[in-house]
Amino acid sequence: MKRPAVLTMQLAGPLQSWGAAARFTRRTTEAAPTKSGVVGLLASALGRSRDSDISDLAQLRFAVRVDQPGNRLRDFHTAHHSDTGASMPVSERFYLADAVFLAAVEGDPQLLEDLHQALSCPHYLPYLGRRSCPPSRPIPLDLHPDAVLEDVLVAEPWLASPWYQRRRHEQSILLHLLTEASRPAAAEHDPTTALQPIGDTIRDQPLTFSPRHRQYALRTVTSTTVNVRNPAASPDRNADRAPAHDVTGHLTEVSD
Repeated sequence: MKRPAVLTMQLAGPLQSWGAAARFTRRTTEAAPTKSGVVGLLASALGRSRDSDISDLAQLRFAVRVDQPGNRLRDFHTAHHSDTGASMPVSERFYLADAVFLAAVEGDPQLLEDLHQALSCPHYLPYLGRRSCPPSRPIPLDLHPDAVLEDVLVAEPWLASPWYQRRRHEQSILLHLLTEASRPAAAEHDPTTALQPIGDTIRDQPLTFSPRHRQYALRTVTSTTVNVRNPAASPDRNADRAPAHDVTGHLTEVSD
């Protein structure tokens, strides 16, 4: 049996938008990339159409580290019917500005090798959640054979922008890590078992991207924090300094 591998990606851009729910004229964004959005990015890099089977990509275990949370931005869109020229309802669109994320998928080594190559030379132009959100950095990072998802995300260097790193003076930075929970072994053999992963559920497991009937299932996400080194932090100049001399220490001495 093949041991799983891990593929890491950096998702950085002026704007990103990762919607898990869209209702009428209000299009929100999650605070971090969604699995459905990243699976869509991987499928487009491979050149798959919206009607293609994505079951192999959906089975990959997904996680994301929030290296630079960015700021939430609200915008609005106007549109007109092409045939009549009549105005359509104004829609609200929400984005993340100046955000940087470290995303990773864990699974079959050969599939991840194909994805790594495809991201380096994608069939379709990649975007970060919406077509209006192009990436500002190359997306593919490294392919880690025989690796564990959580270990890779803890070991990866901090990807925040240099200006953002310089604003933080700590030697180590605490980052949020959102990891897709593994199903308990008993649940693999008996889907009706009461053993279920512990965490928050989100309807973000893609089943099909068909424009006629997109479908998503629930998945469970656990939230933790990890420490990473800040390369822009100044060395602690007091670490090697000799203890201060107490000039009044002799006054407390008791003589016989």
